[in-house]
Amino acid sequence: MTADIDAALTGRFKERYEVLKVSLNEVCSECGRDPSSVTVIGVSKVFPVEYAKAAFAAGIKDLGENRVQELVPKTESFLEAGLDANWHLIGTLQKNKVKYIIGKTHLIHSVDSVELASEIAKRSICNNVTSDILLQVNVSGEESKHGFTVDGVKEAVDGLSSLEGIRIRGLMTMAPIQSVDGEAEGVFEKTKILYDDINPGSWDTLSMGMSGDWRYAVMCGATHIRIGTALFGDRAAYSAKA
Repeated sequence: MTADIDAALTGRFKERYEVLKVSLNEVCSECGRDPSSVTVIGVSKVFPVEYAKAAFAAGIKDLGENRVQELVPKTESFLEAGLDANWHLIGTLQKNKVKYIIGKTHLIHSVDSVELASEIAKRSICNNVTSDILLQVNVSGEESKHGFTVDGVKEAVDGLSSLEGIRIRGLMTMAPIQSVDGEAEGVFEKTKILYDDINPGSWDTLSMGMSGDWRYAVMCGATHIRIGTALFGDRAAYSAKA
C-alpha cells in the first residue's frame, strides 16, 4: 500500500509534523486543553498527490483542499492506493461544482449561503448520503472574505438544521492576515462566542486558524486548524520551481 510513497518526503513531513505537535502540546497546556481535542488538517493545495500521500504516511490523516478540481483527483488516487484519509473541502464552493464532491468529503467547511447548503442537501439525498458541513461566517467583516454575516448565520441555522441530506457540525471562519502577531485573536474570540451562542447542542466543530495564527485559534477554542505552509512548505516557491 505504501510502496509508491516517497520515503524521503515522508520523513520531511514527519519532522514538520512532530515540530507542530510539540507546539500544539505547549499551547494546549497553557490554555488547559487536551491536544487530542484539536484536529490538524494538512492543506495540500497546489502540491501534487504524492505530497498528500507522504503527509498521510507521516501520520496526517486529515487532509484539506481549497479547490474541487484538486480535491477530486486526489481522493480518487487515494482510494486506488487503498489510503483512507479524511478529506476536507476548505475553499470556496460554487453551486455548480457540488455534484462532483458529494460522498467524497469528510467535512465541507465553506458553506457560505442558504442556497449552497440547499444544493448540497439536494445532491446528497440523490446520492443516499448525508454530508457533514460547517457554516462559514465572516466575523471580520472583510469584503474579500466569503461567509454569512453574524446576524445572517443566526437567522439561517434554524431553517438549515431541518434540511435532510446535510448535518451542520458547527462554524468555520478566516481571520485577516496578521500584520502584528496576535491580531487574529479578536476574530477567533468573537467566533467562539457566536458558536456558543447559537450551538443547538449537536455541534462539535469550530474550524479556525492557519499556519500563521493557529495558536490563537486553539486558545480561543478551535477544534480544527488548517495547516498548509507549516507542513507542506511555501506554495509560491514550489509553484515557481514546478
